[in-house]
Amino acid sequence: MQFNQVSVEKKANVFFEGKCVSHTVTLPDGTRKSVGVILPSTLRFDMTTREIMEAIDGQAYVSINGAPEQSFSIGQSWTVDPGGYFVIRVDAPFHYVCHFG
Repeated sequence: MQFNQVSVEKKANVFFEGKCVSHTVTLPDGTRKSVGVILPSTLRFDMTTREIMEAIDGQAYVSINGAPEQSFSIGQSWTVDPGGYFVIRVDAPFHYVCHFG
């Protein structure tokens, strides 16, 4: 439930007028992740890199590349490849870790 010995960028990444806020975390081996929260909304994310979204707290309803919506909750994850997209709908704050690559 935590990352040890990391560096964290002080400035937040703020998307969609503050509906998605994250911080970039860099692990000792140089691996980069983001840790964030999405507030109640429906948002579309277009991928330029492969991303694995891990649910940390809350529940999200996600459509990947136009597929039917699926529910994701604590401990579950979904993957989107470069050039793909996902639409996420949350009714309450949803906490996540995004793993790049």
